[in-house]
Amino acid sequence: MANKTNNYTSKKQIIKNNEETKIKEKNASSKNVILSIKNASYRYSDAEEDDYALRDVSFDFESGKMYAIRGRSGTGKTTLLSLISGLERCTEGEIVFDGQSLNKMNLDKYRNSDIGIVFQSYNLLPFMTAAENIILSMDVSGLKIKNKKAKAIELMEKVGLKETYADRKVLRLSGGEQQRVAIARSLSYNPKMIIADEPTGNLDKQTESEILEIFKKLAHEEKKCVIIVTHSQNVCDTVDVIYDLKKVK
Repeated sequence: MANKTNNYTSKKQIIKNNEETKIKEKNASSKNVILSIKNASYRYSDAEEDDYALRDVSFDFESGKMYAIRGRSGTGKTTLLSLISGLERCTEGEIVFDGQSLNKMNLDKYRNSDIGIVFQSYNLLPFMTAAENIILSMDVSGLKIKNKKAKAIELMEKVGLKETYADRKVLRLSGGEQQRVAIARSLSYNPKMIIADEPTGNLDKQTESEILEIFKKLAHEEKKCVIIVTHSQNVCDTVDVIYDLKKVK
């Protein structure tokens, strides 16, 4: 049963909602857990003492799986994303990545090497080409690669973009193409985890399905942990596990 004072609701396995599968998952070894949220709470500095944006949330995320975090507006999805991304620190509780608490990590290094972030609005630099956006990410992360453009093209091809797109300005690309570039950029330093904030929110259903297929391959074939914050039922139908958030009472 969920604690009435927190905004953790449930963990739902997506394999045909099979009860036996749920039990197996529950009893499975946690050796593949890459991210663990332990009783995490967050209260803004100017908030009342009992006014929490997020309270007592505990989730585990494994490598090789695709997750959805969903909830209505005001349930703390953005706050949770900020905590996972290392943009904010927990007021109470902690988040552990690959066995190490974020409280003890260099968070700039964490964001630039361990996790890749994909946004709904793509967050690409419009005056740069597709390849230049990816190369810039490599530069920020300090990667030592002899031919960065060749690596950028390789990543673009991985997400379904031909080499001819490499030298196109971002504004000449469609929304789906821009999101593919954004995913390629997030992969530029080979992170263990991909975090996506409503990555298909601006896309049509067909393009959404194509983007989700990319995320699925990253999880199931490349064994990355993929976490998607979403309102989309299509996303929830695709992932392995859904975590629901409700407003703090």
